[in-house]
Amino acid sequence: MRRNRGGPISAEPRINDRIRVPEVRLVGPSGEQVGIVPLAKALELAQEYDLDLVEVAAAARPPVCKLMDYGKFKYESAMKAREARKNQAHTVIKEMKLRPKIDPHDYDTKKGHVVRFLKQGDKVKITIMFRGREQSRPELGFRLLQRLAEDVQDLGFVESNPKQDGRNMIMVLGPHKKKTEAMAEAREAQAARKAERQKGKTSA
Repeated sequence: MRRNRGGPISAEPRINDRIRVPEVRLVGPSGEQVGIVPLAKALELAQEYDLDLVEVAAAARPPVCKLMDYGKFKYESAMKAREARKNQAHTVIKEMKLRPKIDPHDYDTKKGHVVRFLKQGDKVKITIMFRGREQSRPELGFRLLQRLAEDVQDLGFVESNPKQDGRNMIMVLGPHKKKTEAMAEAREAQAARKAERQKGKTSA
């Protein structure tokens, strides 16, 4: 027997006339327990209150139904889901490439970028690129990665230890701070700067 895997299962609850059971356990508009009542009585009450009868626990025996404004409920649920998605933080993996014999100024510049990424709550993939004879000195890359990890240990930790990958050596640093925390702090700092500017304008 072949099963139909194509069609999505509807997550929509049954409402009003689509509910086909002899009786339901009814919950009132304010969450009060009305008790087990015949379906016809529940639908009658829904009309009286000018609300919908919504099946909220179909697996229960009898099913649990609630009196509510279903259109308003759907709208508020959609708004909450949208807000949750907006606040959801996606950790990004940034990449920083270094040479084993990097000069101090370049090292400080690259380290500055790594610090910024970790402060933002992002992971950083550090790639040491070996060329020519440098490939016979992997310890140079290893020491450089260790040094970088130690320099930023207040902001991040070694999530993936240095490992050779062809001509490159790779290490991944993870932030101590969660992305959501970093975003919240950035918003607060931005608000503080804005308030400071406004204050400067009014005093002028």
